Amino acid sequence: MESTAGKGNAFSNYKKLISLADHDWETAEIRKVAGLNVSIKNSNQMVDQHGRVFHHFCTTSYLGLDHHPELLKGAITALWDTGTLRIANSKNRCKLAILDQYESELSELFGARCISTLSCSAASAGILPLLASGVLTQNRPPVMVFDRLAHYSMNHLKAACADETRVVTCAHGDMDFLEKQCQQNKTVAYVADGAYSMGGISNMDSLLYLKARYGLFLYMDDSHALSAVGAFGRGIVRPRLQALEDDCVIVASLAKSFGASGGLVMLGNERQSKLIQRYGGPTNWSQSLNSAAIGAGRASIKLHRTPEFALLQEKLQFNIQLFDTLIRTEQHGSNMAIRLIHCGKATLANNVASELANLGFFTSAVFFPVVAQGQAAIRVTLRADMTATLIRQFCELVTELLSKHGRDPSN
Repeated sequence: MESTAGKGNAFSNYKKLISLADHDWETAEIRKVAGLNVSIKNSNQMVDQHGRVFHHFCTTSYLGLDHHPELLKGAITALWDTGTLRIANSKNRCKLAILDQYESELSELFGARCISTLSCSAASAGILPLLASGVLTQNRPPVMVFDRLAHYSMNHLKAACADETRVVTCAHGDMDFLEKQCQQNKTVAYVADGAYSMGGISNMDSLLYLKARYGLFLYMDDSHALSAVGAFGRGIVRPRLQALEDDCVIVASLAKSFGASGGLVMLGNERQSKLIQRYGGPTNWSQSLNSAAIGAGRASIKLHRTPEFALLQEKLQFNIQLFDTLIRTEQHGSNMAIRLIHCGKATLANNVASELANLGFFTSAVFFPVVAQGQAAIRVTLRADMTATLIRQFCELVTELLSKHGRDPSN
């Protein structure tokens, strides 16, 4: 458990991290599975600076909306209709009228007071220190409990939060530890993902129990679930709350399954919105979403209400289930699109990812610090617009390559 002890490296140690990880990153670049510059060949297919054409098997555009003609049309039309890319000042002073319309439409779609940010990371950078100060919890600074596997965009803010309150880290998904913190402290905020970037989801049943019994404040990043699952794409977290109240903030990316750009914050009331926009720093500096991003986002909202959108969600689930019949991973049975094929050593993960790229399939070799040391893997993500034939071909190649290296992909 980490605490605010006032000593150096209480929350991070970049020198040590780099010394452990940089060799593997250098290897990834040498093996041409990092540092790529690509051009779009067609939907979900790219060509890199080395002339390799490959299918994208580590994208986070799980529904394939990044190529949808309506979103592209929305971006172009909004840019020309607005007559400018953006207004260059903080949006609490002056903003494009279409941005206000967009945030109102997001609020209606997701059933919450929604504000937009340049990215999900910018949202957390602005909001988490405010939350730590107590201004969102009746001026009582909460003990900030970060899940150990919370996304880096949140975890790297521990030091900033520790300037306002006590910060601790709990083992991944440790609900017993979290309940003890609630019993021992009047106000506690839990910082975690709804769906994790390396697979798995939060235990929403337990979190809602702790919220109801102890008043636990939830700060949840639902980027990997937004749009991909849930009625009208509301993700994992939002559908579990009858109404978004003062004790929960949901942030999410609009650049993954949603298919547009920027970040989203779902709030319980207008007062929270004003506090964040006035004092949330990175949420409101001299850039806001540009008109093309707004136009694409508004087109995506319209699409979310159509039968086509529901069909895309169904196709994604079909592809996930198909993959699970061909390669068994720890994420087997999850309705999230992320699968990790265990390799153990970073060298093997980089080698296999490189061979796959040369054969026309781009994946991510993930290693420390993205995953624990000795737990390197090939990170695979599925999309709604992948064909069954393509998925079968990919799984056959992975199995063949890992067998060549003496590994079973299901272990």
